[in-house]
Amino acid sequence: MGHRKKSAPRRGTLGVRPRQRFEGIVPRVRTWPVLEEKKIFPLGFIGYKVGMTHALVVDDRKTSITFGKQIFTPVTLLETPPMILAGIRGYSFDINEGKQPLTEAWATGDTLKNTNIERLIKSFSPNSTQQKLEELEKSLSEMAELRALLLSQPTLAGGISKKKPELIEVGLSGKDLKAQFSYAVEKLGKTIKISEIFNPGKFVDIIAVTKGKGFQGPVKRFGIKVLPRWHKHRKAARKIGARGPGMGALSTAPQAGQMGFHQRVDYNKRILYIADTEGKDKELLAKINPSSGWHKYGLIRTDFVILAGSIPGSRKRPVILRQPVRPPSWIPEGAPKITYLHKIGEL
Repeated sequence: MGHRKKSAPRRGTLGVRPRQRFEGIVPRVRTWPVLEEKKIFPLGFIGYKVGMTHALVVDDRKTSITFGKQIFTPVTLLETPPMILAGIRGYSFDINEGKQPLTEAWATGDTLKNTNIERLIKSFSPNSTQQKLEELEKSLSEMAELRALLLSQPTLAGGISKKKPELIEVGLSGKDLKAQFSYAVEKLGKTIKISEIFNPGKFVDIIAVTKGKGFQGPVKRFGIKVLPRWHKHRKAARKIGARGPGMGALSTAPQAGQMGFHQRVDYNKRILYIADTEGKDKELLAKINPSSGWHKYGLIRTDFVILAGSIPGSRKRPVILRQPVRPPSWIPEGAPKITYLHKIGEL
């Protein structure tokens, strides 16, 4: 056949356009799930990607042909040092303007003195905490939503060498604003551990910024077909051909440009294990670290999480763990048994 086909399946998806670099390494969360639970807790948490290894896990899916058997599972480790509930923010809702910030209260400056928050917010000097909390309580009647401001502690993580913390705004479980407010006031200025939010065996959404690849051509960026290098197109084997209409029309032809460093959401990753290094897993902390440290990361020094599968982002990158917004219909009863973790053994 001496000519090129006149039709071909489209390359890439328009759902993630424009494919441009994200504004930073801390992702932005646009949606928080609504959990109707009596227990109040934040719906998100920050972890730092350590790396990947493999494990043998007993399959607990009853409909699977490998049910009850050991299956080889690639796993990802995240170090999750405790976070500080640094502030509370209330939102009102206007039918014309949408959600608007109403008022907020921060923990006292003495409480946040050693968190390096001034590296993040210049000239940080919160107003009277008690006065702001009273304003928040009075405005509960006109408030539509209450959110918590969580501050990370990267200085506690073994592989992170920076001092500047991350600050994220997260939703709270439940629908009772008074119960949410009571929880937030009780926890204001105190630390929150990941074991207070997530449970082993459950699912979690991972929000992260992917690895940056720089400026790449259409073959690597979109996977277009490379034409054979015979006479008709020996000079255009890796080119995209006609670009279509000129200015004024959306070009859907694959073109060269930025690849990677995009924000992406990985839905329903399963938590296999949550390690409490100050409690029951104190001895595990010494085993989990290789003698030379994790490649391009270092040593794990605080709590960590083992997830099934891979997640976006490079090592040391902050990753947001969120309660799933669209969990699967299958809800596991508990965590699967890890019979072997590479170079560690049974957990």
